[in-house]
Amino acid sequence: MSDIVIVTRNLNKEFVRDEFRVQALKNANLEVRRGEFLALMGPSGSGKSTLLHVVAAMDKASGGEVEVLGQNLVGLSDGAIAKWRNAHIGFVFQSFNLIPVLTALENVELPLKLTSLKKADRLRHANTALKLVGLADRTGHYPRQLSGGQEQRVAIARAIVTDPDLLLCDEPTGNLDAKSAQEVLSLLSQLNKEQAKTIVMVTHDPHAAHFASRILYLDKGELLPEGQVPEDWRLPATGAAPSAHQ
Repeated sequence: MSDIVIVTRNLNKEFVRDEFRVQALKNANLEVRRGEFLALMGPSGSGKSTLLHVVAAMDKASGGEVEVLGQNLVGLSDGAIAKWRNAHIGFVFQSFNLIPVLTALENVELPLKLTSLKKADRLRHANTALKLVGLADRTGHYPRQLSGGQEQRVAIARAIVTDPDLLLCDEPTGNLDAKSAQEVLSLLSQLNKEQAKTIVMVTHDPHAAHFASRILYLDKGELLPEGQVPEDWRLPATGAAPSAHQ
């Protein structure tokens, strides 16, 4: 099994808005190794979420190549992509995307309904995932009965319940207060170090990126060489990236 789990070569993505064309990604070349925790950073509109969505096969590239876990995603049918994604990808959204009328346990069970597992096995796996994220005592709670941090932990449990090869997180702390964000980031770090999960996280927050083992920046659709930071993110005195509030 290859140590390289994500490869993009000259990846391009263009969006058409009315008569305008927006180049969201420009010849992006990326390699991610198994077991890595990578943070993708950059200003709003830099293309970081677009890159994550293409890797997750939630969006299709306009040009170039994208290979994930040895699978060339270009040209796959929608049905094949959905089946592949459910088997290999866990995705965590900024807005949680929990279903309000389902309990925490039922939300986590959802991805397993696309598998051949019986109901009892699905519930056992869902309970295990909730225990892993520290919510064994919240299985019967609905999203409205949970804090934001707890909702995001349910979302993470849902993302890992199928034991995916990759965990992709799009601004997972963007809607959380500082304490809840810290708890979620610590959980992601734990999943990476103790469960050997490969994680790619999009964030604009340097504090969140600090939990990753590697940081790459995007700027105006371009994936910058490792160690390079967008010029408008540099502070005159230190050259460091500003905080999310600057």
